[in-house]
Amino acid sequence: MSENRAVDRLTSLAAERNQGPILKALSMLLPASGRMLEIAAGTGQHAAHFARGLPGWAWQPTDPDASVLGSIEAWRQHQPSPGLLAPMQLDVLHKPWPVDGDGAAWDALFCANMLHIAPWPCCAALMQGAARLLRQSGHLITYGPYRALGEPTADSNESFDADLQRRNPAWGLRWLHQVDAQAQAAGLQRRERLALPANNQMLVFARGSAAD
Repeated sequence: MSENRAVDRLTSLAAERNQGPILKALSMLLPASGRMLEIAAGTGQHAAHFARGLPGWAWQPTDPDASVLGSIEAWRQHQPSPGLLAPMQLDVLHKPWPVDGDGAAWDALFCANMLHIAPWPCCAALMQGAARLLRQSGHLITYGPYRALGEPTADSNESFDADLQRRNPAWGLRWLHQVDAQAQAAGLQRRERLALPANNQMLVFARGSAAD
């Protein structure tokens, strides 16, 4: 990650590469308008790009790290969109969330690249928060690399997983069936699983029956 000090914008090369494919998938999955809560917005590049690409959506970026909120706001100023809201600090493990009880449910929650660089309890907290805050017809959308039973893991993801666990033993690629179990415990079911470039996947969870 590099920093543009002149405008206090952080830049992730991975976010720059994947924002196009993610936006294309979101455009196919989402209706024309709604309210989106982004969890773990990081640099803010995704928020700025997706808010511009989904002009009917109000997009609320959040991150647990107060030190990156300035970068998210800098991207908001650099690439303004009417629906892009000021960033908020939100840690999924801390309840209540700052958006709890605001009187309006969310149509979708989006979380990219958090589960593998966060302690495992964050997965349950994310699912429980989504179940608490989403409209009845709402969706939780996650993006990142996952392991799946009976499916080979790409060599690049194996190396990535090993590197993550060297950096922090609480990190690492998550098993899809274990993520599904946390969702089900919160009253959500996985409805979609989309393959995206660089061995990443987009998962879509909602209330109701699981997809076949």
